[in-house]
Amino acid sequence: MNLDFSQLVPYIPFILEGIWATLKLAGISIIIGFILGTLLALCKITKLPLLKGFADAYTSMFRGTPLILQLMIIYFAIPQLTGYDISAFLSAVLAFGLNSAAYVSEIIRAGILAVDRGQTEAAEALGVPYKQMMINIILPQALKNILPALMNEFITLTKESAIVSVISYMDLMRRAQIVGSELYRNFEPLLFAGLIYWVMVFILTQIGRLIERRLRHSD
Repeated sequence: MNLDFSQLVPYIPFILEGIWATLKLAGISIIIGFILGTLLALCKITKLPLLKGFADAYTSMFRGTPLILQLMIIYFAIPQLTGYDISAFLSAVLAFGLNSAAYVSEIIRAGILAVDRGQTEAAEALGVPYKQMMINIILPQALKNILPALMNEFITLTKESAIVSVISYMDLMRRAQIVGSELYRNFEPLLFAGLIYWVMVFILTQIGRLIERRLRHSD
C-alpha cells in the first residue's frame, strides 16, 4: 500500500485548528435551532391555525429538502437576490440553525406532549397564565426528558458540518482537503480527519450518556 503518514506530520497543527471551527459551527447552530425550534414547537401545539400551519410548513420544507441544497441556496442565492455578500461562516450557521430548528421543534413538541396532562389541568385550575405555565411548569419538565435527544442532535450536527467544505469554510474537512491537494495524497489527511471526527463524536456521546444517567438518577 502506498501510504506515507510522515508527510502529514507538518500539517497536523493546521488540520487540528479545524476542530474549533467545527465545534463552533455546531454549537452556534444548535443554539439557534433550539431557540427557533422551541418557538416552532409552541406554534405546533397552539390552537391558532395560522401559526400551526406555518410551523408545519416550515418543518416540512426543511426536513424534506437536502441540507446541502439549503446551504448552497443561502450561500449563492442570497448574494444574487440581495447583493449582500454573505460569509461562509454565516451561511453555514444559518443553514444548519434553520435546518436544526425543524428537527428540534419535533423533539420539543414530543417532550411537551409527554408531560402529564394533569400538570396543565392543575395549572389552568389555579388560574396560571398560559405563558407562565409553559415557562415555569411544562417546558422544564419537557426539557428534562428530551436532553438526550437534543444531545444526539448536536452530535449529528457535528458530523454533518463536514459538508460546509463545499463553500470553503475552513472546518476540519476543508483543511484536510487542502492538505491533500498540497501533498497530492488524499488518503492520509482524510483518514486523519475521520479519526478526529470519531474522537469528537465519541467524547460527545459519552457526555450525552453521562447527562442521561444523571437525569435518570434524579427522577
